[in-house]
Amino acid sequence: MIDELSNKFEERFGEISAYLDFLDGIEAVVRSGVPRIGDGNNFVVTTQQQRILYSGVYLQLYNLVEASITSCLDAVSKAAMEAARWTPGDLTNELRREWVKHVARTNIDMGADKRLEEALVLCDHLVAALPVDPFDIDKGGGGNWDDAAIFRIADRIGCRLDISATAKSGVKRKIRNDLGAMALIVHLRNKLAHGNLSFAECGQDDGVQDLRALSNNVAAYLREVVQAFIKYIKEHQYLRPERRPANQANA
Repeated sequence: MIDELSNKFEERFGEISAYLDFLDGIEAVVRSGVPRIGDGNNFVVTTQQQRILYSGVYLQLYNLVEASITSCLDAVSKAAMEAARWTPGDLTNELRREWVKHVARTNIDMGADKRLEEALVLCDHLVAALPVDPFDIDKGGGGNWDDAAIFRIADRIGCRLDISATAKSGVKRKIRNDLGAMALIVHLRNKLAHGNLSFAECGQDDGVQDLRALSNNVAAYLREVVQAFIKYIKEHQYLRPERRPANQANA
């Protein structure tokens, strides 16, 4: 599961790269003169169509961001219940909070009696000293996964993100509307999703070279995020220090 994180990320990013290669071909045809494609040269590429195609990159990039974070969080929860090996008491305070939130459903509005039932489920689990059972880490996000949101959720579970200065500056540098790469993707994705912006309007200021640079900057940042989560899992940083296998072996 851990090794799959990096592979899945590269596969997803490969799809975006392939799409950008396609857009490169379209742009080359348009620049060559009459914007026609196909052996019969019967299909004319309009400016509107080109802009619509460009706007699709923003949706694909947001999909990459959310898919990457979802995969990382799923991998953490699966590691915590590895072979029924760990109990809630073995988890760090940060991850135990996430487990309690899931089991006791503390983030859901409910009546007093129902709240008591959920508390008893949690109590029974702890009294019986049962291992950590399957749970989901509440992502939140709600369509707003930029670099700040990624940092917050990593910090929430105790995963340290040591992002290089180069990768960080690549997504922080203002490129449009006083927004960096990640924030711009969220901004445009939400405007498209809520109907506040047409696809043609979204892609009107872009060229393939700009979109490729944007994609590479986002990928460089996310690649380091994924590696940070892989390290977090491999080093059992979701466990209390004294319960981590490496520390127990040295005790």
